[in-house]
Amino acid sequence: MHFVRMLAGLVLAGLTPWAAYAQPETVDLAPYLRQPTYERVKISPDGANYALTVPMEDRTVLAIVRRADMQPLTKITGRRDSVVDDFWWATNERVVVSMATKRGTRDQPVAIGELHAVNADGSRPRLLASPYGVDERVGIGASYKAWFDESVYVLDTLPDDPRNVLVYAVPVAKDPYVRIEKLDIHTRRRTRIADAPVRRADFLADAQGEVRFAVGADVDNVSKLFYREARGERWRLVNDQSVSGHREFPLGFSADGSVAYLQVERASGPDALTAWDPAAGTYTELLRDEVVDPYRILYDLDSRTPIGASYMTDRIRNRFFDETAPTARLYRSLEMAFGEDAVYMTSATADGRHVVLYVWSDRNTGDYFLFDTVEQRAERVFSRREWFAPAAVPPTRYVALRARDGRPLHGYLTAPADTAAGPRPMVLLPHGGPYGVFDGWEFDDDAQILAAAGYAVLRVNYRGSGNYGREHTVAGRREWGGRMQDDLTDATHWAIEQGIADASRICIYGASYGGYAALMGAAREPDLYRCAVGYVGVYDLELMHREAASQSRSSKTWALEWMGERGTLASRSPTHLAERIKAPVFLAAGGQDERAPLKHSERMEDALEKAGVPVETLYFPSEGHGFYTEPHRREYYTRLLDFLARHLGGATAQR
Repeated sequence: MHFVRMLAGLVLAGLTPWAAYAQPETVDLAPYLRQPTYERVKISPDGANYALTVPMEDRTVLAIVRRADMQPLTKITGRRDSVVDDFWWATNERVVVSMATKRGTRDQPVAIGELHAVNADGSRPRLLASPYGVDERVGIGASYKAWFDESVYVLDTLPDDPRNVLVYAVPVAKDPYVRIEKLDIHTRRRTRIADAPVRRADFLADAQGEVRFAVGADVDNVSKLFYREARGERWRLVNDQSVSGHREFPLGFSADGSVAYLQVERASGPDALTAWDPAAGTYTELLRDEVVDPYRILYDLDSRTPIGASYMTDRIRNRFFDETAPTARLYRSLEMAFGEDAVYMTSATADGRHVVLYVWSDRNTGDYFLFDTVEQRAERVFSRREWFAPAAVPPTRYVALRARDGRPLHGYLTAPADTAAGPRPMVLLPHGGPYGVFDGWEFDDDAQILAAAGYAVLRVNYRGSGNYGREHTVAGRREWGGRMQDDLTDATHWAIEQGIADASRICIYGASYGGYAALMGAAREPDLYRCAVGYVGVYDLELMHREAASQSRSSKTWALEWMGERGTLASRSPTHLAERIKAPVFLAAGGQDERAPLKHSERMEDALEKAGVPVETLYFPSEGHGFYTEPHRREYYTRLLDFLARHLGGATAQR
């Protein structure tokens, strides 16, 4: 945090003022390549310890730190490519950890259904469940087998039951039915509680640990929401997407348990937060933004009762069901103290005395504060990347425009720190995904690196993106290379018309789906972009469709619904359109990439070479979906800035 303020009786301690920053002629990549010191932080129920995640080069570690003297007590480390999916203080002493796998910096972590537990002092570590198998012999953690066991995920920590947590067990099957069980966090013993009424279900339990909601979809990918009054009673259907035309998701119950809170999609525009009366079956809309979906649900100090939501547009804004409620008033006083920065309560002690706050913005990479609700004092205890001075980080501006068919589009513009007037070279940076993912008001490494090199950077939430209502996402269905690409083209022309971009110096660069969009942009608009960069991208849609359809029946349904018939995809694959491309291309990929296999980049390279298009490549056989190691990331960004400098004239990397 870069300021010290005293507002609303709140004292912010442990802060450091930052010096002004002058933009260098070259870009020092070291601050961007350095791993964050910490990621997520939660305090124990008794306030004695912190649990926090620590990223390393090829995995993430969970550490326990004693609050009194900030001394580390123990840690849990997974295998290569493992990250901590989530973690919970099950008791004052014992932490349960869910592991995930992430094969590259651009990959989305996938929880593997492996649970560990350990006491805060490092005693009694235990592998509770793993798809790789658990051996019950004393001293044996896991025995690797030729087949997989079921995966197990935490549903609820059951605060009134110190021995057990509520979990759901997922059998080894395509499109499985899921079971609810109690898991003893000391002995691994599991007791069956309930079965799911629908495939691939997620669940919600009430304050007493009773499973009340299940939401999932069969192989047709049609969402269904079920509810039951109590254990042993039959599930009843609350919402069927095929009938209502929308999806509904349970969020929690009111403090007295009489009302359930749901997030409900609308036919047009953003999702609404509603109160649902189980007895009467009636809905009451509580919150709905005009532009965006709820970004994050806000909970009371018990971490389970919803009280409102955060919304992301030009900044983060919090809204509450009841502005007079104590925690809502606490949030408002914190917002006054932290100014433009977003504030989120990550966890609290059981007595509500101490709360861990996460504070961040487009310029602040994230700080954790411990707030004393009695003394009204907040002290910074952890910083994710404190070497970035927020005052020196270029701000990110929210922008709004319209596509050629009138569809509203929203995005973010990051410009260099200098105050030079007039159009400048620009990089269009489409996000990956594409569906449901969105760019936001946040510190984005790629945008900041490029801004430091002298470029304006435009990120656009084209149709198909999340955060702007289900209809905006669905509008991207079967629009790979079509209207989704038009949105990016229209945003580029908007930036030229607004005097942001120099029309003769614009490049398009993206990763994953963004890599696809970069090459499609170069193919469809050969005179608009001076160069194109595809990082761990997919370029042959027929190949991608075939691989997705082979995974499961639901994946085949997804491929047909969201990509289209396989026979229609060649005309929308950059590998088949290389002769249209005029701009030089830079391709980078990893040999271990399972999400966007290297053969996509190799086929794109071959097609470009046959078409006589200048193409440069950077392949690392040992890397996955985004490069992990610091030397590989350094080489990639050095090559990227060098490539852009030759075509746009910006700064290169320091050597």
